[in-house]
Amino acid sequence: MLEPLERENVHADIEAVLSGSLARLNEEILSLAESGHDLTDCLATLVAGGKRLRAALAYWSYRAHGGPTAGPQREAALGIAAALELFQAHCLFHDDILDNADTRRGHPAAHRVLAARHRDNSWTGDADHFGTSGAILLGDIALTAAYGELARALSLADLTAAHSAAVHAAFDDMAITTFVGQYQDVLASVAPWGQDPVADEAMARSIIRSKAASYSVRHPLVIGALLAGADADTVQTMHDAGMPLGEAFQIRDDMLGAFGHADTLGKPLGGDFREGKRTVLAARTMALSGDDDRQFLVEKLGNPALTDAEITDIQALMTRTGARDQVEELIGELYGEALGIIATASLDEPGAAQILLLAQASVERDA
Repeated sequence: MLEPLERENVHADIEAVLSGSLARLNEEILSLAESGHDLTDCLATLVAGGKRLRAALAYWSYRAHGGPTAGPQREAALGIAAALELFQAHCLFHDDILDNADTRRGHPAAHRVLAARHRDNSWTGDADHFGTSGAILLGDIALTAAYGELARALSLADLTAAHSAAVHAAFDDMAITTFVGQYQDVLASVAPWGQDPVADEAMARSIIRSKAASYSVRHPLVIGALLAGADADTVQTMHDAGMPLGEAFQIRDDMLGAFGHADTLGKPLGGDFREGKRTVLAARTMALSGDDDRQFLVEKLGNPALTDAEITDIQALMTRTGARDQVEELIGELYGEALGIIATASLDEPGAAQILLLAQASVERDA
């Protein structure tokens, strides 16, 4: 486990808050419908698998900006950390539908689990539609739970109305930014591909900044700072650092999707290729390829029937063109930019050191 999750009992305390939140949610769901076990089981499986990066970033940003180690305000910080994890669960339930994914964190994706339940019971209608419908509703439940945990956390801290509103507004901004980024992602998946690799890469990076960089890094840093009472300039510094760091985080994720190990990732290798995900790596490979290789990529990326041999060919092309090395350099540049911005901030210890450790872990990871 990463040091930032071990220090100050952060991991155990966040897990306790999440457990309480899920227990309350389960009680409510099961009081409404016995069939709610389908929902509660899927929720528990997904939430249990997280690395808690977003939660840790929010907590240590709170501490780095003067948040106390005990009392109602710390309880609020833990609650907000849990709310971020529930928000991510919402995103993942819906992402897996949009991406037509089979697995998540080493387990079947929720829509696949529910579709299998339909088939096992020989229910009427289309099993896949049932699974998709159930997973959409699961995402809605997780989002509602995230906002419920946020409201509970803010009430614990006994903040002024203006202070509470600022934290809430940042959470709202995170949600809207993420959803718009998700739509950009959907739109990119049906737009012409490979005709203008420079524009393709610009679109890929725009999607990252709106979507993953927003809710994975930038907003957790901002929300933690706001909760601790940081001033506007300091909050802006966290915003500015979170953008390149969040972008580096997601580009690393895409690199792992292309070259990582299936056992470590918890999902089959090559899924991004079969999905046709518009990544910086794919766009950079297009830009560096000749006409024949570019046509090969256009034909293969997005083909759900890609063979393992074809995936190996795509990986080889990404390496041979130098795209893989260039994207690694880009990750390093973005990481360096983020560290430079963080260095300008006046941050308290041990929060400052823990943010740096989390930043390093976000870009130097294998899962």
